[in-house]
Amino acid sequence: MEIKDKVVIITGASSGIGLATARLLSNMGAKVVLAARSAEKLKELEDELPNSLAVITDVTKPDEIKYLVKRTLDKFKKIDILVNNAGQGIYGKVEDIDVKKYKKVMDLNLYGALHAMQAVIAQMKKQGSGVIVNVSSMVAKMYLPGLGAYSSTKYALNAISFIARQELKDYNITVSVVSPKMTDTNFAKNAVGDRPKRDSAPEENPRLKIDPPEKVAEKIAEIIESEEPEITL
Repeated sequence: MEIKDKVVIITGASSGIGLATARLLSNMGAKVVLAARSAEKLKELEDELPNSLAVITDVTKPDEIKYLVKRTLDKFKKIDILVNNAGQGIYGKVEDIDVKKYKKVMDLNLYGALHAMQAVIAQMKKQGSGVIVNVSSMVAKMYLPGLGAYSSTKYALNAISFIARQELKDYNITVSVVSPKMTDTNFAKNAVGDRPKRDSAPEENPRLKIDPPEKVAEKIAEIIESEEPEITL
């Protein structure tokens, strides 16, 4: 799908990958709807980006997602693209996982993304087209000690995404997945639990190289345009 003049909802838009994606897609001519919990950061970004709309949204609350969609349609009359980026990490060995905290992260990483998908699919069907991009993680393709809980949220997101892609293809709605590796964001700072120690630092192991969020944003733009099933970094 061509990005210029399209209406794009981006969750987790106030920082990291979401912020970089909002800026990039706006520069490419999209009308961006900025969804996150941080009112101050969203307002600053709305003032920065032309044809943008900031909507304070906690994606773990379905009513707030419905309101996000309503505000988008009230202003722009359509929804072409959804970028499900909001998420949080959780660290800990399987034997030590705090299930209550795990459920909260699952509520954000999986159920929040699912509610957002469900909220836009009906509108995309009416329009006859749409693109949904779910931001996953390379950890869903690896088996890293200490990341069992977080990895499982992304395994589940991948499954939902690829099955939805098959279910929606006859409606000209594409569902794709972008899987970053380590990215220079506040992910580790905001994660639940203590970060596991690694045998080598990122600079010593090419597999652990840290990407800037702008690189991930470029891949998100690329997959919107190509509508391929998945891009990994």
